[in-house]
Amino acid sequence: MRKVVSVPRGSTATLGFVDGDLHVGGDSTIKAEERLQNITVSGIVRCEGECFFNCGLIAESLDGHDGDITVEGDLSVNKVKIREGGLHVIGNLSAKTLDVDRKVAVEKNLNVERVRVGGSLEVRGDTKALDIEVGGSYKASGNVEMETINVGGAVDIEGVVKGLRIEVGGSFRGGGLVEVKKITVGSTVRVEAEVKIEDIDVGGTVVIKGGEVKDRINVGGTFESTGPLKFNKIDVGGAVKLSNRCEGGKINVGGSLKVDGDLVFTSIDVGGSVEITGDARGENVDVGGRLSVGRSLSLSGRLDVGGSAEIGDYVKVKSIDIGGSLRASTVEALDAVKVGGLIETSKGVKANYIEIGRRGEVRGPLIGVSVLIRERARVEDVYADTLTLEENSRARNIYARRIYVESGCRILGEVQYTELLEREEEVLFAQTPVKVEKLPPPPL
Repeated sequence: MRKVVSVPRGSTATLGFVDGDLHVGGDSTIKAEERLQNITVSGIVRCEGECFFNCGLIAESLDGHDGDITVEGDLSVNKVKIREGGLHVIGNLSAKTLDVDRKVAVEKNLNVERVRVGGSLEVRGDTKALDIEVGGSYKASGNVEMETINVGGAVDIEGVVKGLRIEVGGSFRGGGLVEVKKITVGSTVRVEAEVKIEDIDVGGTVVIKGGEVKDRINVGGTFESTGPLKFNKIDVGGAVKLSNRCEGGKINVGGSLKVDGDLVFTSIDVGGSVEITGDARGENVDVGGRLSVGRSLSLSGRLDVGGSAEIGDYVKVKSIDIGGSLRASTVEALDAVKVGGLIETSKGVKANYIEIGRRGEVRGPLIGVSVLIRERARVEDVYADTLTLEENSRARNIYARRIYVESGCRILGEVQYTELLEREEEVLFAQTPVKVEKLPPPPL
């Protein structure tokens, strides 16, 4: 049976090396012998109530209950277990396991394999651990290296974070690089540096300073990157705001997307509005409301907009379907352009098939193989292989191989055709149509 050294409640003891266990009563103070910084206990240190070690402590394990334990120096043990109490270490804390019901505060570095704290954990130095589990809050002033962090409330880490998984019920703030596989947070995430993360899953708001998210960004509220970001998929319920030189895959947003600069992507699917101040390049864009691109838009696939689209420079896509209006310097589509309202260009629209909706309006030339102008629409110059003008529509100049004009249409300029002109009753030509051998070249 091991030897036991006991310190009565409310007393002060000076110790050096204890060969066995040490039992300390509540409201007691333990000091190290002269010229020693630590006391060493070969066995277990048990504390009943509040205990103060006016020195460092080296032991097999530290057990306590019903009070806080303070170590004014380094603490080095295999195991710490404190029930109904907390732990304050003025120096470094090194252990295999740390299990404390209430608060743990470490003024220097924490090096523990497994941490379980019921209340709060605060480390002013660096943290190295396998698993960190905290019921309340975790605050670290230095760097954190771990495998998992599981915190019920809030996490605030000033330094670099490296590990596998972070799970937080409330909020997470990172002051340095965050390099983990997955971060899951119930409320908000704010990282004031770059991230290297595979997966982000947050219920509320995320703000990062760029970096890379290899897999998925899943946010219920809003997502913002203030620096260049590489991503695979963004899925956000509310709003997304990105900075310059962002590059990635799919963007799915319920509300709005705003990009300050250029954007390279695979697809954009946004329920509300999209604003990109620079160039945009990708495959497909589907916007329920309004699309605004400051410079050019290049798509290998389709452009679908429920409302209006305004492009500062040219548009090059496979197909376009817009319910409202389209404004750009030039519009080129390999397949079809369908616009329900207004088209306004400085150089024109060119596509295999062009359709202008009922009561639509076009400012600028149309160049297509097949062009359909719906009822009561108004267009300017049309260059086509086959042109159909439905009832009561208007055009300025027409240059086409075949022309079909329904009743009530008005042609205010010249009409040239090479094969066929069919017209119904009450069609007004300001100039007599002319059949020619060769049509003038289109502007595009």
